[in-house]
Amino acid sequence: MGQAGVSGGSSGGWSDRFEEGLNPFVERFNASIGFDITLLQQDLDGSVAHARMLGRQGVITVAEAERIVAGLETIRCEAAAGSFNPGLADEDVHFAVERRLIELIGPLGKKLHTGRSRNDQVCTDLRLWLRDKIDRIDLLLVRYAVALLARAEENVETLIPGYTHLQRAQPLSLAHHLLSYVEMARRDRQRLRDVRRRVNISPLGAAALAGTPVAIDRRHTATALGFEDLCVNSLDAVSDRDFVVEFLAAASLVMVHLSRLSEEVILWASEEFAFVRLTDRCATGSSLMPQKKNPDVPELVRGKTGRVFGSLQAMLTLLKGLPLAYNKDLQEDKEGLFDAVRTTADCLQAMAVLFEEGLHFRPERLEQAVSSDFSNATDVADYLVAKGVPFREAYQLVGGLVKRCLSEGVLLRDLPLERWRHIHPGFDADVFAAIAPRQVVAARLSEGGTGFELVRAALARARSDFSS
Repeated sequence: MGQAGVSGGSSGGWSDRFEEGLNPFVERFNASIGFDITLLQQDLDGSVAHARMLGRQGVITVAEAERIVAGLETIRCEAAAGSFNPGLADEDVHFAVERRLIELIGPLGKKLHTGRSRNDQVCTDLRLWLRDKIDRIDLLLVRYAVALLARAEENVETLIPGYTHLQRAQPLSLAHHLLSYVEMARRDRQRLRDVRRRVNISPLGAAALAGTPVAIDRRHTATALGFEDLCVNSLDAVSDRDFVVEFLAAASLVMVHLSRLSEEVILWASEEFAFVRLTDRCATGSSLMPQKKNPDVPELVRGKTGRVFGSLQAMLTLLKGLPLAYNKDLQEDKEGLFDAVRTTADCLQAMAVLFEEGLHFRPERLEQAVSSDFSNATDVADYLVAKGVPFREAYQLVGGLVKRCLSEGVLLRDLPLERWRHIHPGFDADVFAAIAPRQVVAARLSEGGTGFELVRAALARARSDFSS
């Protein structure tokens, strides 16, 4: 027979409707205590608010409510000391807390569950937990963006090749390139703040699925727990996991952005690019090849991205066929979410550390790169456009010129003025200054462009945005 349950029966946490305990394997299969113990602090917070509301409403006496709260705070202290260690027989964190409360304060502990169900309880715990984690991830996004900004401020006038299709396109300010990832982080913060608003809604008091006849005050517990509003439909309150999906989608985009930057760092650190040098703080070596220094941090971030994507897909699949209201399937909402939160937070911190102390840009190599290609070809066409030549005509002329330079093994900068004038009489001696990489970058002054003055202004705005 099973251990006596919190309700007095002989089969774990269940009523006297049950006579036998669970099959040992089914007991293990059914239990969630191994992972939902993560929600212990939130479960205690929700229970404290619920107990005080019951006392305030006269459902139990105020003195009883305070004795219950004292018992719950004792459990919190035990957990901090490492002496609260529920086992498989407790099934989940909710029963574990209730069982220990009854042990501490006696039968009064059985009154705590009045007017609520594990269905609304777990939703409340999960929302409280995720709200805190979103706030933590927001702080990590700020740290990551600030690390990028620090590198950008050092490299406003450092040039880097810009690519499309992974082919050299046009030169850029390195700061402008890094600021593009800061913009992604800005959107990530906006999305997470938007998700947080829908996370921060209280389901407590929806009970199992239909509300309760007990004279509870849902708004009182919601305010006590810092929720901004109530779930207005009891069925939806206990079965809604949209907020989990939304978070996982937002976290997936955070990981997309981290993975894209990781891929660039991996390329930049290769001998073929050699745009960055990895420090010993964020790189490892080879067990065989002594010359190797491997970009482990960005490779791990790139690899871990799939874990978060997988959690999103799993959650969507979980929800798509569930009838209302609560179903045991929803027990599977936690492990993927917990892992995604941990993975996203760890990857943000890792990338922040990488840019804080794990790499150095190599300006001399970057300068060499932007000076040895045809990424200034568009500027030759723009030069002719400024002389009144239609763009498409200029485009064709420059395309033919690049073709001839490639066949001769020379760059545009190497052509004598006579060759330029032979191609078109609009060319003059100032063409050499116009197509110099630094001038090419400085001239791009359209709003949002890579011109140095625009980049400095963008840096100032980003600093302001990420200081709050």
